[in-house]
Amino acid sequence: MDLVNWQRLFEGLGDFGIALARSVIVFFVLRVIAKITLRLLIKVLQRGHTDEMLIGFARSIGNAFLMLIVVIASLNALGVDTTSLIAILATAGLAVGLALQDSMKNFASGVLLLIFKPFNKGDYIEAGGTDGVVQTISLFSTLMLTFDNREVIVPNGAIWGGVITNYSARDTRRVDMVFGIGYGDDLARARTVIDDILSADERILADPAPWVAVSELADSSVKFIVRPWVKSEDYWSVKFDLTERIKLAFDEGGVSIPFPQMDVHMSKVA
Repeated sequence: MDLVNWQRLFEGLGDFGIALARSVIVFFVLRVIAKITLRLLIKVLQRGHTDEMLIGFARSIGNAFLMLIVVIASLNALGVDTTSLIAILATAGLAVGLALQDSMKNFASGVLLLIFKPFNKGDYIEAGGTDGVVQTISLFSTLMLTFDNREVIVPNGAIWGGVITNYSARDTRRVDMVFGIGYGDDLARARTVIDDILSADERILADPAPWVAVSELADSSVKFIVRPWVKSEDYWSVKFDLTERIKLAFDEGGVSIPFPQMDVHMSKVA
């Protein structure tokens, strides 16, 4: 090898060494910046009382995304053409996104549920075509426990994309009940029986006051609406207890509760 070729070789090695050193510097500088950026992001999420599961996921995704940027910038500083690499990654990401469309929908819905928190663990909700007490909220599904002790796993997309009714969101609830009495019964007597039972139950709140009123003159009965307010945790026990107590009190007070009847007329054919 002549002197000119050796000179070109050394010049090429020198240029590569400079590019390599520049690439290493870019890598370490951007890596430090990426770590600082990720740390600031996590602190912001923690100050906003974001769910720990979402924080952990954001940490993993953010770290992978920032490291990808660092690697691409380092390769570019080395002189490698990263245009084709970026195009390949974008195409692969699009293909994966299309293949996992339903999963990505559930994932996006899970992120929104964890951010906006329409319900929390332990809440009794109705969503996604079922109802129950929330046990866990993951990024793809929500686990609910029904009152008959069945576990129901509902995709987050079905929950976020529909109506969510949270029965535990408020401290108090109104119990809506309807009782019918006969047209021949004493309205004042029936109202007094109901008022006495409501007043004797300590679980019923004084504010708002219970509401008892005649709501309808139906075909075979006069209907009373009974609407007391209770603490949310007492809702079902109060509802069941009042139903039984009012029925027994009506029986003792001579107030009848009509029930559907059918008159059958038979004619004798000669």
